[in-house]
Amino acid sequence: MPSILILGATSDMGAAIASKFAADGYHILLTARNKADIANLASDIKIRFDVPCEALQFDAENFQTHQAFYQSITTKPDVVVAVFGYMGDNDEAIASQSEAIRTVNVNYTGAVSILNIVAQDFAERKTGVIAGVSSVAGERGRKSNFIYGSAKAGFTAYLSGLRNKYFESGVHVLTVLPGFVYTKMTENLKLPPSLTATPEYVASKVYKAVAAKKNIIYVKPVWRYIMMIIKCIPEPVFKKLSIG
Repeated sequence: MPSILILGATSDMGAAIASKFAADGYHILLTARNKADIANLASDIKIRFDVPCEALQFDAENFQTHQAFYQSITTKPDVVVAVFGYMGDNDEAIASQSEAIRTVNVNYTGAVSILNIVAQDFAERKTGVIAGVSSVAGERGRKSNFIYGSAKAGFTAYLSGLRNKYFESGVHVLTVLPGFVYTKMTENLKLPPSLTATPEYVASKVYKAVAAKKNIIYVKPVWRYIMMIIKCIPEPVFKKLSIG
């Protein structure tokens, strides 16, 4: 039975991805800072899909525990999905050092810390798929969310390098760029329906991309073209714009 480790299972996308892979018979490993937070989800998956499902404690910001956390997993995963993230208020992140550091640590440093460990294990086993959920916000810095976007830009670059580094070792790395998603993190935002995906839609795309060993996917393909246009705007013009 193949297994999948979902880093950030309390997120809407994480829960949807867990259900999608459980439906295909995967052994599910769910993580959260407080594993009690995902106990109900683990129980639900066990009952609905009749597969093993474990709740594990993992804190993306507690870097020194990452090695011990991964070593403690008795059933090492075949697939790892890093879906955790944090998007606070950009102005607060500018004004507050702790908020800026948290944004960077959750979205970049914590992901690099744990995925380095996973990648080395996969390389030794000559197999494995790593899927990192990044963001189109990292494709060009905008004044509305550049702290978050810069962390995601780093994460996207990291995944690209990881894919290049471990390709010959049989490890595949997938970069997922969802665009807008209806989640708890975006519930206060007015999102355009045509550009916004549901967590279940994201999960379906991730599942198919893992199976097909895609390198990079835009969950809604239109985002590829939107970001292509945005990236082509000359900097003297772009700096004067207000793009939400």
